Amino acid sequence: MPAHGSGSRTTPPPGRPPRAWTLLAALSALFFPLLLAPPAQASPALPATPVRSVAPSSPTATASDPAPARGSASLGMGVLAHDGRSGTPSTGDATQTEGVDVSGHQGNVAWSTLWSSGVRWAYTKATEGTYYTNPYFAQQYNGSYDVGMIRGAYHFATPDTTTGATQANYFVDHGGGWSRDGRTLPGVLDIEWNPYGAACYGKTQSAMVSWISSFLAQYRARTGRDAVIYTATSWWSDCTGNYGGFAAAEPLWIARYASDPGTLPAGWSLYTMWQYTSSGPTVGDHDRFNGALDRLQALANG
Repeated sequence: MPAHGSGSRTTPPPGRPPRAWTLLAALSALFFPLLLAPPAQASPALPATPVRSVAPSSPTATASDPAPARGSASLGMGVLAHDGRSGTPSTGDATQTEGVDVSGHQGNVAWSTLWSSGVRWAYTKATEGTYYTNPYFAQQYNGSYDVGMIRGAYHFATPDTTTGATQANYFVDHGGGWSRDGRTLPGVLDIEWNPYGAACYGKTQSAMVSWISSFLAQYRARTGRDAVIYTATSWWSDCTGNYGGFAAAEPLWIARYASDPGTLPAGWSLYTMWQYTSSGPTVGDHDRFNGALDRLQALANG
């Protein structure tokens, strides 16, 4: 009786040449195990390496981090990365008046808490370039006013996108105007490091001075006021050649996170405002007006 099983036959059938049978047996031994083997499983795809999200004002951002989204810039966002921090000023200076600056990053601000802590003035980001308006502007700009603060608006400049005059118009048309009500400060041109590319926005020093001049002239034509210039001395030196021609008319808001405001840009012997920290209470960015409250009111009145 012939034997049956799952393996290949080892006895050549009658009449088959032994040599051919040997070849067939060899091929069977080679391929038969492959027919019985389970199908190969595809290797699972590796998860994509997550991209670290970095807040625009984060001091830990590096050159390898993705650029922040357009519109996300805020007053002083480049200070820590470029100039660092070296202390805070002494407290309780009666000749200076505490203030804050806010943007869309803060959302709805607790203005009554800030007022109770001694904050008496505030600037709110209104616009950036000609493509962004702060969605929280009404709550921030009107909310500070409603608790008794003197308030103003600022524009984050992007000189690589449109002209200075064009951006001044956009700013005035979207919250950056001024009125002589004793409670509204002149608008601010926030001109500092480019968070989206080259620090000086691809402009030569003379071209940057021309851009700033265009913005200031148009703002003055629209509002009757000279805008405040917010900047850091190191950026101003690098990107304008430490130009001193604006100091006669425009108040200076200096950015420096230290125990004193340090060396000022050329032409200014005094600062009007000083952003001294990005890690203050309630909202991070805290500032000082270089004078008592009555002098701040005088600035508001023009």
